Amino acid sequence: MTITWIIAAFTLLCSIPLQPSAETLPPIEAVTHGPGYHWFGYYDKWQFDPSGRYLLGMEVDFEGRSPTAEDTIRIGMVDLQDDNRWIELGTSNAWGWQQGCMLQWRPGSSSEVVWNDREGDRFVCRVMDVFTRETRTIPFPIYCLSPDGKTALSADFRRIQDTRPGYGYAGLPDPWRDDPFPSQSGVWRVDLESGEARLIVSLAEIVKIPHEFGEPGEFEHSKHWFNHLLFNTDGTRFIFLHRWRPEDNTEYKNVGGFGTRMLTASLDGGDIHVVDPYGKTSHFIWRDPVHILAWAWHPSHQSAFYLYEDGSDRVEPVGLGDMTVNGHCTYLPNTNNEWILNDTYPDQNRSQNVYLYHIPTGRKAFLGHFHSPEEYKGEWRCDTHPRFSHDGRKVAIDSPHRGNGRQLYVIDVSDIVGE
Repeated sequence: MTITWIIAAFTLLCSIPLQPSAETLPPIEAVTHGPGYHWFGYYDKWQFDPSGRYLLGMEVDFEGRSPTAEDTIRIGMVDLQDDNRWIELGTSNAWGWQQGCMLQWRPGSSSEVVWNDREGDRFVCRVMDVFTRETRTIPFPIYCLSPDGKTALSADFRRIQDTRPGYGYAGLPDPWRDDPFPSQSGVWRVDLESGEARLIVSLAEIVKIPHEFGEPGEFEHSKHWFNHLLFNTDGTRFIFLHRWRPEDNTEYKNVGGFGTRMLTASLDGGDIHVVDPYGKTSHFIWRDPVHILAWAWHPSHQSAFYLYEDGSDRVEPVGLGDMTVNGHCTYLPNTNNEWILNDTYPDQNRSQNVYLYHIPTGRKAFLGHFHSPEEYKGEWRCDTHPRFSHDGRKVAIDSPHRGNGRQLYVIDVSDIVGE
């Protein structure tokens, strides 16, 4: 009788499903605080210095509206080894909520940083040694830097501001606003030593490359611009996104309300290749000199992350069933390109989910779920835009989840990638 009761009780206990344990997330630290608001912006630039001690950031006194030409932000860096002390470096009057003022460490240097500013009737780039404070001005704004730190690419921030506020800069009007694809606007190559700049790809030139997958007449009767420039990993080629929106401002049923082609070119602007011709490219990153990871649409698997091979039409999906929504993707350094760092836009619960994805095993390790209040939307939303340290052991994000506005946070991922 007793043995039968014990067996029955044991069987009943085993049939009760166990409650899932709380999710284990890596340590996170707020490294900036109010009363000011702090952020860095985009995900494809060096925010950490090579030593991992200093973290660049920007500070502003307001949120929730578009910046004007008179709004100034403060440029600074956080000393992560001195109680997260904020060290002010300068100011800028050329900035937007999504990418700031293109603030970043200059590759190949442990002391120089660059950022864009406005000087009179032009946008410029400041180059500063953060320890000596010696500063010089490049008479042209920059968008991205080559891996050796000697060359920059620039887009027309006046036109970007006119076509997609939040990514360009207020203060200077687009001189070709009424021209749908001017020959004087495009991508410039900038020498970071001499300051010499040369237009290497124009809008007029790229519009001549037919777009085969849009609605009839849509491409020809649209306003065009370039955005999101990025050198490949050895500095031999670069990506640029070609975007367009119908001139009559009718609703355009595409990603972001505009069409997008992903193209690559050599450093002189030649050997142009349309990597993704379907018109729906979003976030991307170079894996190596010839492969590009991007969220896009392809007839094979519809909307997904794909790995494209530059110079060919070869493409394959990545993370199907695991990385199922658009995000700001990079390959974590020093991991043999096995780990992808990524995030999401706010989900149905307004949670922005930051994670690492291990390609060989399909493991998805969440770094945090960060609530984005309802007011953070549109141009002044605060995407997490995860950025990594040079050793791949730390990740920095922008987030308003603790209720004190956008601030900078650092996440220790060493236990995840060190396994």
